[in-house]
Amino acid sequence: MPLALATLGLPDLPLDRAAALAAEHGWHGLELRCADDQPVRLGLDADERRHTARLLSRAGLLPLTLASYVGVAAPGPDTPVLAALTAHLRLAADLGCRHLRVFPHGGPGPAAEADRRAVRRLRAAAPQAAALGVRILVETHDSHRAGAALAPLLRRVDHPAVGALWDLLHTWLAGETPEQTHRALGPHLGYVQVKDVASADDLTPLPLGAGILPITDCLRLLPHGAWVAWEYEAPWHPDAAPLAPQLGPGARHLSALLPG
Repeated sequence: MPLALATLGLPDLPLDRAAALAAEHGWHGLELRCADDQPVRLGLDADERRHTARLLSRAGLLPLTLASYVGVAAPGPDTPVLAALTAHLRLAADLGCRHLRVFPHGGPGPAAEADRRAVRRLRAAAPQAAALGVRILVETHDSHRAGAALAPLLRRVDHPAVGALWDLLHTWLAGETPEQTHRALGPHLGYVQVKDVASADDLTPLPLGAGILPITDCLRLLPHGAWVAWEYEAPWHPDAAPLAPQLGPGARHLSALLPG
């Protein structure tokens, strides 16, 4: 099974250095954090996008996902959300990414209304995503933390260009077992994002295997060839140990757990 590393865990490194470290330590792809202060951002011009794609190719890494912060269920009008989806889909395609990560961000108010907003917007964006060869993956997060909350929304969208990104931490915090999440999201699953923490009250990222998340139980449910990504939330936890020295042990730990 191929392994991806989220650049979120290396927030201060230039992309070429982050890519070199990932490749050196056995990672096969990257989740590219997309934000205005990051090397990957919407403001990249055509030459910069081509340069970024070549950089990743030379490193031997697949740009698995453009990790955006678009909230597809966010309150408010559809037009800004659809414009953000379009801009991020184009950037993802220009960089050669397979996926665009989005969040729910349903906000306050009835869950049914948040679902309606998300379904409407995802249905509108899905044909463009399919034409660009990019799959939109809604992460189990915030208002739709559980697989059981996200799956009905995805069933209503009912488009192959829209699926789920299973963040193991959030489904665990929602009280789901890996088996329950997999039953809910299996038909829609893009890939799994893992991490480790000490407890529900202390979400400081830990080396893989040093915490209590059911990583082994999660990975044994995945089909052969499924991608697994490690997201290390360094920017939100400045006291966390640096990620770079953990890259080799982390890849070896996941490889030892993966079936096949």
